Amino acid sequence: MRRSIIVVFFGLLLTAFQALAVERGALFKVSGKGNTLYLYGTIHAGKPAYYPLEPRIGDIVAAAPTLALEVDMARDPGAAEAAFHQHGLFPAGSPGHAGLPAERRRRLEAVLTQQGVNPAAVAQFKPWMLVMMLAMADVTRLGYDPARGVDAHLAGLARGKTRIAELESAQYQAALLDRLPLGTQWSLLEETLENMASGRQLREARELFDAYERADQKALDAIARRIDNDDSVSGKFVRELILEERNGPMADKLAALLARENNAVAAIGLLHLLGKRGVPALLCERGLQVERVY
Repeated sequence: MRRSIIVVFFGLLLTAFQALAVERGALFKVSGKGNTLYLYGTIHAGKPAYYPLEPRIGDIVAAAPTLALEVDMARDPGAAEAAFHQHGLFPAGSPGHAGLPAERRRRLEAVLTQQGVNPAAVAQFKPWMLVMMLAMADVTRLGYDPARGVDAHLAGLARGKTRIAELESAQYQAALLDRLPLGTQWSLLEETLENMASGRQLREARELFDAYERADQKALDAIARRIDNDDSVSGKFVRELILEERNGPMADKLAALLARENNAVAAIGLLHLLGKRGVPALLCERGLQVERVY
């Protein structure tokens, strides 16, 4: 009898440790007006070991009337391609990178070549587009595959079973990035190249993925503080344009979704959930109850 109790105890303990081991990102429960919404922080690249996701995430997505994503890229790939073509390329007839001073152009071409990119193939890419491409190259170098992003995985689970709603559009995102003055874009690219050379960009990407994989609240809070205090060109770009300008409209749409439906799920980039101006904090400001599950 005693042995059976011990076996059961250790079995329960093992199950608990296994459950903790697969918690990733951050999960919030938002309540208001008798309804509940689950808010899950995703990351836009992944690896096979991420899947299947924690059973709790699969369960709430399966029961949800709606899965809200930043953008459902698989819904209309042609529209996304057109948006980034419109806003991410210099117009025909523009000198593009050829108009840069010779030293800056050589430096850019050297980094692109190191990344396995033919400089001539991206000669008409605007600086913001190159910044995004270089960031994704670093993510790939760390062993993560953009095709295995958590948001894309969730969309695959929901497609055909659950309504998928977009909080933004590829057109909106591309236009937002293209709104940066061209001089600021070139400064952003220059700083990105410096951060790559120093190893900072790779280090910060690794920190974010590590924190996601462990659902490490302490590490995520440290990342939020770093973003809040980073007044470099790239720091302001991330804080003001990538996060804060988008967080308010997303919070408004999620509050409206919560008012309409019960048990909806929203899966958005993990960084949007962090800090004093993150989406959970903004939902609290809108009078909703927000509980951090992990």
